[in-house]
Amino acid sequence: MKNNPTAVGHLLAALTILVWGTTFISTKVLLQDFAPLEILVFRFLLGFVALLIAYPHRLKITDRRQEKYFIGAGVCGVTLYFLLENIALTYSLASNVGIIISVAPFFTAIFANRFLDGEKLRPRFFIGFASAIAGIALISFNGSETLRLNPVGDLLALLAAAVWAVYSVLTKKISSFQYPTVQTTRRCFFYGLLFMIPALFLLDFSPAWEKLAQPVNLLNFLYLGLCASALCFVTWNSAVKVLGAVKTSVYIYMTPVVTVAMSAVILHEPVTWLILLGMALTLAGLFLSESREKKKEQGGQKHECAKPEVCDGH
Repeated sequence: MKNNPTAVGHLLAALTILVWGTTFISTKVLLQDFAPLEILVFRFLLGFVALLIAYPHRLKITDRRQEKYFIGAGVCGVTLYFLLENIALTYSLASNVGIIISVAPFFTAIFANRFLDGEKLRPRFFIGFASAIAGIALISFNGSETLRLNPVGDLLALLAAAVWAVYSVLTKKISSFQYPTVQTTRRCFFYGLLFMIPALFLLDFSPAWEKLAQPVNLLNFLYLGLCASALCFVTWNSAVKVLGAVKTSVYIYMTPVVTVAMSAVILHEPVTWLILLGMALTLAGLFLSESREKKKEQGGQKHECAKPEVCDGH
C-alpha cells in the first residue's frame, strides 16, 4: 500500500469518518455535565497539546503570506464549524442538521472548482450527491421524527456546511506548502482556539472543574481530544493532501451510516428496512462520487490554484 498513495488516502479518509461517526456517543455522555462550548474548548485544547507533544518543533513559515491560510482554516474548521453546528442543534432537529451538514461535499466541489486547479466538477459527483442525500434523509427521518423546518437552525447548519467546505479547500492549499501535516494541523488548532476566546464571554462557559476528574468524563474527553481531534484531523488533512478536497469530502456522506451502525451495536437501537435502504443509497452515492470517469487524471497537477491572484495574494 506504500506504493499506492491514493489507496492510503482513501483508507485515511474512511478511518477518520469511522471515528467521527462515533463521537456522538462521547459528546452525549459529556453533555450531561458540560455545555457544548465547554466540550469544544477542552476537546481542541487537548488536541493541540497532544500534537505539540507528538511533534515539538516550531513551524517556520517560509512566506508570511501563507499565514492567512492557517488563520482561515483554524477559524473555519474549528471555531465556526463547531459553533455553528452546536448552535444549530439548539434551534433545529438533529435530523435536519445532519442532512444539511451532509451537503458540505457539494459546497466543497463548488469552491474547489472555483479556486483549485484539478478539482473538476463531473456528472458522477452530482448523481452520487443526490443518491447520498436521499439515503441520509431516509436514515435521519426514520422513526417518529418528521420534517419541521426552522429557518434559524437550518440556516446555521447550512453555514456550517459551507465553512467546512472552505476549510477543506484551504487545507488542500496548505498541503501544497509541503510542511509536515502534524505541524500544519496544530497551527490550525491554535488559530481555532484563539478565535474561540470571544465566544467564551458571549456564550455560557462555566465548566464544573471537579467533574473533569471523573473517569467517565476524563475518558470521553481524551477520546474526543486525542483521537477525534488530534489524530483524525491529521489523517483527514493527509487524505485531502493526497486525494484532493472534493474526493475526500464525499466521505462525509458516511457519517450517518457509521452513527446508525454504532447506535445499533452500542446503544442497541433498532435498524429498520428504511434505515437499510438509506444506508444502501448513501453507500451508492459515495461510490458514484468517488468513481472515475474514463478520462486520464489531470497530469502532474503542476498548478495547484487556477487563480494565483486569489490563492497567493499576488
